[in-house]
Amino acid sequence: MEKEKPPVLGLIQRGGQVILHMLPNVRQATIKPIITQTVAPGTLINTDEYDIYARLPAWGYGHKTVCHAHGEYARDEDGDGFCEVHVNTIEGFWSLLRSWLRPHRGISQDKLPLYLGFFQFVHNARRRGKALLGALVGGLVG
Repeated sequence: MEKEKPPVLGLIQRGGQVILHMLPNVRQATIKPIITQTVAPGTLINTDEYDIYARLPAWGYGHKTVCHAHGEYARDEDGDGFCEVHVNTIEGFWSLLRSWLRPHRGISQDKLPLYLGFFQFVHNARRRGKALLGALVGGLVG
């Protein structure tokens, strides 16, 4: 287990905030409380085809998927030329996170939540520009 990559759930609003959680396992019972405490009921959630998300409609959410296994990465459902259904926002975020973590190879699983928390904070504070330092200090003091 120590050498394995632990599962991390990422929720991101397009153009908005991201929330990261390192998970003990990949089960619906594990992700349900995180989603229901974070995402407003009735929200449309886009995911890939992984079956862990199959119960989202039963939990009160709209749910659309793209099927990476069939080469689908985005879908234009109404024919207006804009692909409404995609998971590119979170995929782009994962790419940034992996690039940031790469120089820190060998992060222990007990320290990974600290790295994830820091990266989440910086991502969510990015629109503050030069006020990042103030937000960081405020987060530490407040």
